[in-house]
Amino acid sequence: QVQLVESGGDSVQAGGSLTLSCAASGFRAGCMGWFRQGPGKEREGGGHSTSAGRTLYASSVKGRFTISRDNADNNLNLTMNGLKPDDTAMYYCAAKQWPNSCSPTSFSREADFAYWGQGTQVTVSS
Repeated sequence: QVQLVESGGDSVQAGGSLTLSCAASGFRAGCMGWFRQGPGKEREGGGHSTSAGRTLYASSVKGRFTISRDNADNNLNLTMNGLKPDDTAMYYCAAKQWPNSCSPTSFSREADFAYWGQGTQVTVSS
């Protein structure tokens, strides 16, 4: 059974940190990424990791968020520092089926990701 399960969402104060985790099972992941959807906003990409661990970040999170992956465990993490109220959103993990990868210099479309998690909520208060 193919599954992506996110965890780690919480409510924090501005300036705080959180680490989200995504556990993939039932398939071998190629490119993996994090998306988010804030209240009243469209879903947007936060960043992704190639299967080799090369990462790309959206400008809104670059320098504050770090993506890491453990291919042995098919896991993807998102460490978020310096959180802002604008980071409040439902965070989704997404993955492509191996060997489909992603570019380290340009973002893939949402439709290119075959598998999605249910999301984990992050709320940042000022």
